[in-house]
Amino acid sequence: MYEVLDDTAAQVILAIESGDSIRRVAQHLHTPYETVRQAVNRLEDAGYVSNDDGLTIVDERVRDAALELVAASAGVSPPSIEETYIIPQLNDWPFAFTRIDAVYVWTQGGYQVGREPNNYPLFLAVREQDVDAWEGFFESFGLPTAFEPQPRDELDGPLQIVLEPRPSLSIEYVEGYPVIPRAETIEYMRENYAQFQSALAMLDRMYEGLDLADTYQETEGHSHELQQRK
Repeated sequence: MYEVLDDTAAQVILAIESGDSIRRVAQHLHTPYETVRQAVNRLEDAGYVSNDDGLTIVDERVRDAALELVAASAGVSPPSIEETYIIPQLNDWPFAFTRIDAVYVWTQGGYQVGREPNNYPLFLAVREQDVDAWEGFFESFGLPTAFEPQPRDELDGPLQIVLEPRPSLSIEYVEGYPVIPRAETIEYMRENYAQFQSALAMLDRMYEGLDLADTYQETEGHSHELQQRK
């Protein structure tokens, strides 16, 4: 089994939802289509995956082996920021990027604020019933979890996962990333407009019909007025 399960093949197994196409899995993993196709071919030849009217896992026990391999790999070489965005998508529990990461996703990576490579929290909305499972999952990857960002000097590494438990989730998708709805993200940005003023202008340009100009232009005008008073 393990001679077939390199990191890519293991991630493919973990990302597959029954009936998925290769293209959908590639989008899910943010990995080139051809790389995923070759991994699927190896898994199909080994009898672990079927590709008949969509991808399916032939034996669910393979998922356990795949998770063990990916987690072991993370233990040897800690995941990068980019890899950490993929890790939550390697299991069956629903989640959505929220707060700063919702802004990051909805602006398609165009707006980043308040984080540095050496101090990088990721913000995930999860169901309350899944919190313990998520904590155990991230622990297997050596990623600490909390409900609010922890000080950098209390962490062993630059990455941390900030969980936001909710009774239920409403999820939309942007370029394969699950994220809280755009309207909720905009409301969060308005509540924190000092941080996200320019991101509101960016969203207004990216998506038709939002009509956010009054929000960020009013803010810009107010800021200009305060500067003049000074």
